[in-house]
Parts: sequence; structure tokens; C-alpha cells
Amino acid sequence: MAAPQPKQEKEGEDCSLLPLVHDIIKCMDKESQDESQDVHQELNKLKAKIQQARDQISTMPGIESSPVDQQQQLETLREQVHTKNQLLQKYKSLCMFDVPKAP
Repeated sequence: MAAPQPKQEKEGEDCSLLPLVHDIIKCMDKESQDESQDVHQELNKLKAKIQQARDQISTMPGIESSPVDQQQQLETLREQVHTKNQLLQKYKSLCMFDVPKAP
């Protein structure tokens, strides 16, 4: 039996980079000395968010597998599902599991 998959993204955690990029562009458009500091602050936020995304990706299950290995695993799982579906159909056709119908 497979272990439950850990939740990759915590509730309320935003992984979007676009709002940060938008804030950087807005700061750059202001063209003021004070805003250049704001641009650097926003750039640091973006760098931190990118590093956070890299850290999350590196801890994902199966990331160390090559695409070929992943494809083979997928094919094996599909074969298992097909075999199990065939067995289910076979057992259903045996009528050994007569379930009483609810009134």
C-alpha cells in the first residue's frame, strides 16, 4: 500500500512570481532616488521567492528519476490498474458477492 503523498504547497502559500515582478516594474517606473531602494527591496523579495521555489522542487518525490524512469513507472502502474480492473470484472461476474438491495 502506498504511503500518503505529502502536501507540496501549504495552505495560503503563494508561489506566484508575477506580483513581485509587477511591483518591481512599478518601482522602476517612478524613477526616483528613494524608489531605487524600493526596487532593490523588491528584487530581494523576488530572489527569495525563486530560491524558495527551487527548494520546494528539490524536495519533490521522484525528482531524482529520469524522464525514462518516470515513463516506465507510469507504464507499470497502468498495467497494474488494467490487471486489477480485469480481476474486479471477473469477481463481479462470479456473483459471489450478492449485496442485498436497500428497500
